[in-house]
Amino acid sequence: MDMSVFDLFKIGIGPSSSHTVGPMVAARRFLLDYVGEFGNLDEAAGVEAHLYGSLALTGVGHATDKAVILGLMGETPQDIDPDTVEDKLAEAELDGELSLLGQKTVPFGARTGLVWHKQSTLPGHPNGMRFVLKLVDGSVIERIYYSVGGGFIVAAGDTPQAAAEAAPPAVPFPFDTMAGLLAQGRAHGLGIPAMLRANELVRMTEAELDAGLDRIWHVMRDCIAHGLVTEGQLPGGLNVKRRAAKLWRQEQDAKGVANHLPHDAVNQVSLYAMAVNEENAAGGRVVTAPTNGAAGIIPAVLRYYAEDCRPSDPQRGVRDFLLTSAAIGMLCKKNASISGAEVGCQGEVGVACAMAAAGLVAGLKGTNEQIENAAEIGIEHHLGMTCDPIGGLVQIPCIERNGMGAIKAITAASLALKGDGTHMVSLDDVIETMRQTGADMQAKYKETSLGGLAIHVVTVNHAAC
Repeated sequence: MDMSVFDLFKIGIGPSSSHTVGPMVAARRFLLDYVGEFGNLDEAAGVEAHLYGSLALTGVGHATDKAVILGLMGETPQDIDPDTVEDKLAEAELDGELSLLGQKTVPFGARTGLVWHKQSTLPGHPNGMRFVLKLVDGSVIERIYYSVGGGFIVAAGDTPQAAAEAAPPAVPFPFDTMAGLLAQGRAHGLGIPAMLRANELVRMTEAELDAGLDRIWHVMRDCIAHGLVTEGQLPGGLNVKRRAAKLWRQEQDAKGVANHLPHDAVNQVSLYAMAVNEENAAGGRVVTAPTNGAAGIIPAVLRYYAEDCRPSDPQRGVRDFLLTSAAIGMLCKKNASISGAEVGCQGEVGVACAMAAAGLVAGLKGTNEQIENAAEIGIEHHLGMTCDPIGGLVQIPCIERNGMGAIKAITAASLALKGDGTHMVSLDDVIETMRQTGADMQAKYKETSLGGLAIHVVTVNHAAC
């Protein structure tokens, strides 16, 4: 497995990993690749970005336009301050020019510099981008990139040899399937968190690994906290009001009241998830986990674990949770997809649910087999879930869907912990089923906003949104 835990968990901004984070990274990489080959941007005279497929159809609602411009300016998702985004974009549009990577200023306007190909899809993936750098001698440099989900990008034409040269060093516990990972555990008498830790230590020191995991949890925790106190209306035109803060106050006020229902405590978990995804929808700082559209599930379950499960060593438990979650995400990405544009929301919310369920079982000292069982349950009950965001925005049904996914993850973990790990359907089987289901799913249900809720609610009852 050639992925790291920090490939699955990336600190960035909303509202979308595939439509915001990926395009920002791709735009910047396009220029960096050019500089790497030619030394500088002195010969640049202009730039265009062509967006295809799902990026073109729902790109404006997912802030793809903003992300591309910021990437061309040299900004990165992990470093940019979300509060400065609108000012940077407004200044560039007012001036009618962009400073490419902060090095060379060229004329640019969003209306002409961004080209939306809504009727076309590039062959490599539904999320395709073609960048064109115009040079002073009249020639152009073009390159195609794909945003393949979770903030990952792939450049068209990358050769197997180049990939091999860029491959990380061999890890002590390689795995491409859950069956392989379970076999490694049995052979060496190790749990999944320990094996993932050992694999990561090939790339970094233990101190660096722990600091990175702690940083991920810190950003997740802060995102929940900010979302639980922030009210107002989400951007994008649907006039969706943020609800997590109000519902959170009601939840706190109801404690101790006679008619407070026993299950209301579980509602807190769904509010954690909704708080994160409201932050994401507003373009705030989030952790891609494994995507932005599903970014609320793992933080919500992780906070539930840290605060309500009373772990004896919460810091170690949180780290084990994240390492185990990452293992499940790696398997799903390698053997199926975490891209809503490729397999629908089963690859986003379904995978996040499985990751959270597995992480919770690991944190609660479950066996490798129980971890596998929890992850399988998490995906199995999201199979076939479409990605049909209303108005092309990561709001409806995405925000509530994260709340439901978090509750399902806890349920899946509970079921797995009550068993001995023996079950009928393997995680590998359900991942392959997800892949095939996604391949069979019509494109209108895969982050294009051409089917499902996206057309029925907008056309029939847009005002009610």
